[in-house]
Amino acid sequence: MKYIIYTDGASLGNPGPSGAGIAIYRVGDNADQLVPFKEYAISLGEMTNNQAEYSALVLALKKMKQVLGKDAVKDIEIEVRADSELLVRQINHRYKVLDAKVQALFFEVWNLLVDFGSVTFTSIPREANRRADMLSKESAYSQNNSKNSTLFNAV
Repeated sequence: MKYIIYTDGASLGNPGPSGAGIAIYRVGDNADQLVPFKEYAISLGEMTNNQAEYSALVLALKKMKQVLGKDAVKDIEIEVRADSELLVRQINHRYKVLDAKVQALFFEVWNLLVDFGSVTFTSIPREANRRADMLSKESAYSQNNSKNSTLFNAV
C-alpha cells in the first residue's frame, strides 16, 4: 500500500500565528489515482514559517502512526510532498539545519521515521500543494478562535 502526504506550514508574520495543513491520499489500483484518505488543519501557535513547515511534517507522521497503527506503517510506502524546498533538502541531507528550533524538529522527524518502512520526500511547486496550503492558512487564521484544535479530521 502506498500513501501520498501533502504537507504545508503557514505563519502569519514570520513569526506569528501558524498552522499546519496535511492532506493524505491512498494510491489507488491505478498508480495515477489518488484516493482521499484524511486531512487535517491544525493551529500551531506562534512560530516561524520554517518551524510551521517542520511541525506539519511531524504531525503528518504522527497522524499516520495513529490512524494506521505502529506495526502497519512499517509495511507501507509513503511519499511526502512539500512545497518547502528548504525542508525537503534538509530532510534529504542536501542542506544543513542551522536554526536550533528547527534542528529540534528535524531530529523529531528522524526519530519518527524509525517506525516507518519506506518514506521519500519530494519538493513540489506551490500550485501542486493547494489543498495542504489552504488547510495550513485556514488553521493559522482561525488560531485566535480555537487554539491547537483540529479543524478537519477526515475526508
